[in-house]
Amino acid sequence: MTAFDELTLDEIEWMIDAGNEIEECYRVLRKVDANIVGEVLKGHGTFYEWDHYPPGDVFDYDTGSQYYYHSHRPEGGEHGHFHTFLRDKALPDNLEPVPHIVDEEEDWPSGEDRISHLIAVVCEKRGYPTHLFTTNRWVTGETMYAAEDMIAQIDHFEIDHADPSWPVNRWLTAMIRFFRPQIEILLRQRDEKMAEWAAAHPGEDIHENRDLEITSRIPINVGRQMKLLQKAKRARK
Repeated sequence: MTAFDELTLDEIEWMIDAGNEIEECYRVLRKVDANIVGEVLKGHGTFYEWDHYPPGDVFDYDTGSQYYYHSHRPEGGEHGHFHTFLRDKALPDNLEPVPHIVDEEEDWPSGEDRISHLIAVVCEKRGYPTHLFTTNRWVTGETMYAAEDMIAQIDHFEIDHADPSWPVNRWLTAMIRFFRPQIEILLRQRDEKMAEWAAAHPGEDIHENRDLEITSRIPINVGRQMKLLQKAKRARK
């Protein structure tokens, strides 16, 4: 699904650097018998489905980036997933939300409260990522923008501080960069799926349709991605 042949050498090397950062985060965590999921749950007592971890989410106010981890779909080996967002500071002022039915009971965040879901990263219980997916608007209460608008903002996602865990923040930032081509594909597939549902349900507020939750999803593998990138790099040279 990933068009590595369309990437420039600089883009490939940038993604390889992100992959090396991911592996570095794994290395330092393994030295203390820790992992990504354990780090984000650490110190918060009993793990409850649906609760956000850490409580109150993680924000980088300088970059306008945000994330939280939670669990509510234990099937298929999933332990939980990270939801990643870009807030007002990371979004251009002239961005217009996708066309939608205005519902006073389902207000879309606007102005300084704007928040747009970027991608979700699924992890298994050992803390390794297995899938990426996108969601319908109602899932996260976001301000939904068109795929191409969000693709242009992907590189703005960065958690550049140490709370609650420096390795987790560095890892998640690197994951967004490392799997950027897949994220682009998923955002476009999300819009295609939304359009298909809208055509099949005329007059309905498709963005609030509880029957449509996951709008696109693909498996990922860090090792395989690195091999493909290394192969693409060799081909460029």
